[in-house]
Amino acid sequence: MERLIVLDTETTGIEPSEGHRIIEIGCTEIINREITKDNEYHQYIQPDRLVGDSERIHGIKDTFLKGKPKFEEIAEEFLDYIEGATLVIHNAPFDLGFLNHELKLMGAEQRIEDNCTIIDSLEVSKKQRPGGMHNLDTLCRRFEIDASERTVHGALLDAKILAQVYLAMTGGQFNLFGEGDDTQKSSVSISKVDSNRAQIKVIFANEAELKEHDTYFEHS
Repeated sequence: MERLIVLDTETTGIEPSEGHRIIEIGCTEIINREITKDNEYHQYIQPDRLVGDSERIHGIKDTFLKGKPKFEEIAEEFLDYIEGATLVIHNAPFDLGFLNHELKLMGAEQRIEDNCTIIDSLEVSKKQRPGGMHNLDTLCRRFEIDASERTVHGALLDAKILAQVYLAMTGGQFNLFGEGDDTQKSSVSISKVDSNRAQIKVIFANEAELKEHDTYFEHS
């Protein structure tokens, strides 16, 4: 049984090294190329700081996060949920960087990629169609996936949309709860990251792509 977890986060900013934190985690599950209906993970998180200008991206207010659990309070449940799964993340270094930073703040030595295989759907898209845009809105238009509810970024909604995008880009028919034909399988190469490695085994962006990432919030 192949278990994929499509994961997304919302944060207070771009760089964890500047003190930015995770404020939302959203995950949806795919088993044998079928999106499961009743096994999602969704959590808002109190970041111990103001959300600042990032509110215009995700619409999450400081008042809404007041009283929400801190990351260390939900970490065990979250890690149990993703344990041993293959994680599908769009621009994986961004989300993994934040998740690993949160673990480090807890004093944990483990990293997400020590226990999970990583697929960066951004890299999958760029390999399929070099050049052009590869953000989620662009991919939804390319694969004719309804993203009309995506008026602001939201971790769970974006994870649900990315799950549909990923199935479309890797081949096969599908619908939201796996009632379609999945006779065509993906040939995407996936490798397990060695826990002894210091680096995340994903393909990092070149200089031009880094410039595109700097305007990610304006164009995604």
